[in-house]
Amino acid sequence: MKTYVPKLGQVEKKWLFIDADGQVLGRVAAEAAKLLRGKHKPQYTPYLDCGDHVIIINATKAKLTGAKGTDKKYYHHSGYMGGMKETSYNEMMRKHPTRALMLAVKGMLPHNRLGRELARHVRIYPGAEHPHEAQNPQPHPLGTPTGA
Repeated sequence: MKTYVPKLGQVEKKWLFIDADGQVLGRVAAEAAKLLRGKHKPQYTPYLDCGDHVIIINATKAKLTGAKGTDKKYYHHSGYMGGMKETSYNEMMRKHPTRALMLAVKGMLPHNRLGRELARHVRIYPGAEHPHEAQNPQPHPLGTPTGA
């Protein structure tokens, strides 16, 4: 018996959307990464793009547990000596409301060219509106929000 391996054009891609309102940021990112990889499909292949397109709405309403709002730091470097920059989660949400969730999703994808390609299939919006109604996105349930 031979193992079935899908070809690149044989995988059917759907559009799914996740509502991050009241959800924990890491759980939303983990579910989005799973959907982007295609691990929820029976024809999952680790080295192919088998996943779906993911739309995440209400990114500003995702929450963190504990005191991570002030304690969680994001770092980047300008390339110059002494160029290490540090930003807290609260400051990042004030300046760039979708970037924290995008960094969380990217960190859960493979760190190679497949991961960079998969990161192009996620769209994150701070509010409830998104311009992808023509793709007919299906809602993906994450469960009930914590604290509800």
